[in-house]
Amino acid sequence: NTLDFDILEIQTYTRVNKDRTNADWEEISVEEMHKLDDASMLLNENFQIKQEYEVEIFTKEDDNVFKNLHAAIGANATKCKIYLSIKAGSEIVAHPNFEEDFLRYINKSKIRAGILVNIFDEMVKDVVSKISALAKVGGNIKYDKNQTILIADAYEPTATINDDFIVHYDKKSPASNGDKVDYAKRGFIHSVLEGDIVMEYIKPKKGKPGRNCRGEFLEPAEPEIKNIPDFNVDNTIEVIDNKDSILYRARVSGYIAQEAKVYQIKTDMDVGEISFKTTGSVFTGLDSDVAISVKENDSLKDAIGTGMEVEVSEIDIKGNVGPNAKVHAKRATVEGQTHRDSQMIADDLTINIHKGVAVGDNIKINRLEGGTVDGKKVEISQAVGGNIRAKEVEIGLCGSHVKVTASRLIEIQKLQGSENVFTIDPLVQKDKKDGLSENKHEIEQLRISVDEIKKEVDKYKKLVKDNSASFNEVKQRLLHYKKNGIKMPASFVTKYKQFNKIQEHLENIMQEYNVKNDKLLLLATKTVSFQDNIVDARIINRDRWVGHNELIFKLVDPPVQLVYKPKEGSHDKIFAIVETEDGVFEIQAVHK
Repeated sequence: NTLDFDILEIQTYTRVNKDRTNADWEEISVEEMHKLDDASMLLNENFQIKQEYEVEIFTKEDDNVFKNLHAAIGANATKCKIYLSIKAGSEIVAHPNFEEDFLRYINKSKIRAGILVNIFDEMVKDVVSKISALAKVGGNIKYDKNQTILIADAYEPTATINDDFIVHYDKKSPASNGDKVDYAKRGFIHSVLEGDIVMEYIKPKKGKPGRNCRGEFLEPAEPEIKNIPDFNVDNTIEVIDNKDSILYRARVSGYIAQEAKVYQIKTDMDVGEISFKTTGSVFTGLDSDVAISVKENDSLKDAIGTGMEVEVSEIDIKGNVGPNAKVHAKRATVEGQTHRDSQMIADDLTINIHKGVAVGDNIKINRLEGGTVDGKKVEISQAVGGNIRAKEVEIGLCGSHVKVTASRLIEIQKLQGSENVFTIDPLVQKDKKDGLSENKHEIEQLRISVDEIKKEVDKYKKLVKDNSASFNEVKQRLLHYKKNGIKMPASFVTKYKQFNKIQEHLENIMQEYNVKNDKLLLLATKTVSFQDNIVDARIINRDRWVGHNELIFKLVDPPVQLVYKPKEGSHDKIFAIVETEDGVFEIQAVHK
């Protein structure tokens, strides 16, 4: 720590040491140093290079011009990139011969670190020159934060690639950040879509050699080969063999199945049950074309176990759906019954006995026992309690305590119970309700805007009318001046331009008024269309009326609810909302 040194001489030696014969070293003169820029020579494993330095060692001087420069040599892992790292708080003071001294400082730092000098460091001259210029301008340079400067750059080797086998279809990922592993979602079935990369074999590839800033040749390691595929695939999986890898791509959608050492993609699967103990939850996606048949049909057991979640393209459930189970598919059938805490979602949904929640487009239920149904077209053979919401609802045998809300049709074949509520609501579907709400909000905003523009239009119309006479007079005078080659007065030209701008603005705001007014009329018509839908809606009871039942029709504009209670024993079958001659809406029995 108390010693320093000066570089008196640098000697560079090279040799090509074929077959490790210990060939003689040859000195390279300064004039020949440019020959070392030859990549083919430097990347020859038999080529060797070394340097020897003649130095003068002495005790450090207190007045060293770089005493406040706190810097160190750093390198990347291969030592192919060398950096001068200057610490925050360092200071460099300008002085005569700064560039020579700073270059010597860098070279001495490199020698201490065992880095070759004047090789791979073409950028150092520019680095020294820039720092020197900055120091001379301000007299000194103070470093408020750490700074890293590249001072040597050799030949970085290309890393060797070991072979690898990647299973893309297994999308599950380990729990991280302390998250608990959900064993119910352990991935019993792995689904793929047509065109997906199912698996991938990364071929081994030896890297390219390099040489670092110490002159050391960097030989790439031999690749490790541990994952060569030892299986086959059938015609459902395409094999793409290219330069760097072998890709296995799905020709069809489905799930991955392995029999012996053959991978294939299947679409149909039979399982005894879906439960925590057997399969766990099943997720293949709605577009996977996977169809599952769940065979468990024991009335005392659940085919879909407690808390299980299933998402497939199609599913046939022979037995029951347990509590807190969720099934989502394009098509689903349940031959048993659904628990009151279960949820079934499917475009086409068929259920034998339903007690839970069912959501879909076309829903058919044999017996509804207090469950909830939300669809577009709903057909129920027998309803004993429950809540139904849809566009059209047909019930074969209707018991008691059934609530039905539809936008277009409610039809009962046989009525045996009472305390039922049948409601026609054009906004029963969420998108319709949201649409009306957005429509009303837009109408309100447009009305405010149209009123404001109307006031501005009236204001500018009056302004144009009041100033038309003076404008025409100014216009005639300007034409006279122009015709006779007389210079036009600036005040006349200004007035003419101002009036033109007023007219242009009036035309623009009138155009905006007309566009917004037309849109307002269109939105008002759209609101009326919601109301028109209720006029065509019907509540039909093909049987006679028994007990206490209510018919409700909900108007949109104004938002009024009309209630009608058919008399017990009445044979009136079809009910609609009718506008009387006085413009009042009533619920009446109609013929069709």
